[in-house]
Amino acid sequence: MRALVFDGEAHLRTDYPIPKPGTGEALVAVHLAGVCRTDLEILRGYMGFAGVMGHEFVGSVVEGPPAWKHKRVVGQINCVCGRCDMCRGGLAAHCRNRTVIGISGRDGVFADFVALPAANLHAVPETLSDEQAVFVEPLAAAFQIPRQITIDTAAELVVLGDGRLGQLVARVLKNLCRRVVLVGRHPAKLLHAEKKGIQTVLAGDFRPRAEAPVVVDATGTASGFELAMKAVRPRGTIVLKSTFAPGGAEDEPGPPLDLAPLVINEVNVVGSRCGPFPDALAALAGGQVEVVDLISKRFSLDSGVAALEAAADGETLKVLIEVGPART
Repeated sequence: MRALVFDGEAHLRTDYPIPKPGTGEALVAVHLAGVCRTDLEILRGYMGFAGVMGHEFVGSVVEGPPAWKHKRVVGQINCVCGRCDMCRGGLAAHCRNRTVIGISGRDGVFADFVALPAANLHAVPETLSDEQAVFVEPLAAAFQIPRQITIDTAAELVVLGDGRLGQLVARVLKNLCRRVVLVGRHPAKLLHAEKKGIQTVLAGDFRPRAEAPVVVDATGTASGFELAMKAVRPRGTIVLKSTFAPGGAEDEPGPPLDLAPLVINEVNVVGSRCGPFPDALAALAGGQVEVVDLISKRFSLDSGVAALEAAADGETLKVLIEVGPART
């Protein structure tokens, strides 16, 4: 099969073995996949990953438990053991022995086929297009925030970062509070948010005043946390959504990060990662969150390397990889 593989560099293989699903697993023919910031960080060494890239997808089950056969599905990315203390304690997303599709220890979805546990699958409603469904994984990550913290409906919240995830976070939060301000560096990207009723401000014009009860850092940079500390009010909450490989331009030597404000102002810091797929599917099906306008470019799997390059362009929002009919 075809597969976009990273082994020190990204390249397309046409002879990659079709995965063999294990007990309780399903083989899924991938229709459409999304390029994420995490995929770009893998190219810089994040998680030390090697293998088939990608974790955002929609596809159809071609082999596995009969109840799932031929169903159109999306899938959670954490593949867990079910036996460790985290799994038994209701924290399976933090399984001690987990593999993560396209990120850690398990091949991903930039390929004709992917194998994953049937327990990870979620059926896609017929009313949703593949273009909508491919956003379920990152949209679920946005819905994790209201599961972790209490959102004051009268509050004004700040989201740092106008990229793919920041846009989704802002769209989810704007339905839960009085106002959301999205801070970013790209006027064209901010325009997408403005069209959805979200207030925006260019990073160069943003003057943090330590007033926001909640600040979400989705910048994907080390400097985002420092800016978040300046924007959050005393006893407020910073939600960290950025994951990135160390050693980039944002990590060049400079003054050490001063964490004293967190102590002095009694600020809560919450790490936030994967989220609830049912919430994301319901929001898409109910029209509460629109996503298709975020699609910037589409590439075939055969042009997967070019898709990664396009996604790395700071002016681009969402890049999709069309896999289409599976090839063996």
